[in-house]
Amino acid sequence: MARIRSVSDRFSAVEWPTVGLAALIYGGWLALTWFWAEVPLPVLCLAGGWLVAWQGSLQHEVMHGHPTRSRRVNDALGWPPLSLWLPYAVYRVTHLRHHRDEFLTDPIEDPESAYLAGARWDRLGRPWQWLLRFNMTLLGRLIIGPLIMIGGFLVSEARTCLAGNRKAQRIWVRHGFGVALVLVWAVAVCGMPAWIYLLAFVYSGAALTRLRSFAEHRFAERHEERTAIVENGGLLGLLYLNNNLHVLHHLKPLVPWYRLPALYRAEREELIAYNGGLVYRGYGDIIRRFLVRGHDDPRHPRVM
Repeated sequence: MARIRSVSDRFSAVEWPTVGLAALIYGGWLALTWFWAEVPLPVLCLAGGWLVAWQGSLQHEVMHGHPTRSRRVNDALGWPPLSLWLPYAVYRVTHLRHHRDEFLTDPIEDPESAYLAGARWDRLGRPWQWLLRFNMTLLGRLIIGPLIMIGGFLVSEARTCLAGNRKAQRIWVRHGFGVALVLVWAVAVCGMPAWIYLLAFVYSGAALTRLRSFAEHRFAERHEERTAIVENGGLLGLLYLNNNLHVLHHLKPLVPWYRLPALYRAEREELIAYNGGLVYRGYGDIIRRFLVRGHDDPRHPRVM
């Protein structure tokens, strides 16, 4: 991978396409919440979910050092909790842990692993095991995946805070202030019922995010072969800021999103050789393969 690693990680002091994207996301969110009553509910779910998932992609971008060289500025762009449930500060720490590629998919070491250790799986009752197997299908990941993801995360964070972790408590106090601002605007100022925001923005956004992460990683003996490529991302590639070219992102996390497609085209054959050919033609390919068939077994094959 010498040629890829020789490419400059930095392109400018301020990456204006990302600044413009942030303005579009936050401006679009303000407009959609203000005019929500004029929008049919199915369209509101699609647009609201898109904006929240898009902001999640923006948060992912800024935690990797974009669009400026100031971490304070970048973190400020990513901080607003439009999704309500995920504090940016927690996301940043756990995602950067996820980038230790030697631990990818490990349910103990990788915070974003979709696998369970064998012993934990054995302690679950059959109803939970059935739900987690269903969650390994794309249909399940879109329908119940957000509930499993959000519920599991909140339970884990509540335990951490109740155990007396001061840092976690401070993060959640600041996050609670941001959540209050979001809800005051959406519910009190714009008059949107809270259940509509939860459905059209929070749950729909989480479902779109689950689609992105569904096939990003899969266990293999060599950690280089655990990260996928989804080619021809189309509109979803824009939504995910080209994170569908996932193995390239793991190799070059400091390259801005709008530079990834050209870099991928230049190094396509080398990248596919590097990840062992774990390539999907597009998200349609993933839907055809895994809509009702499991992407993998929920039990990690090596972690007992």
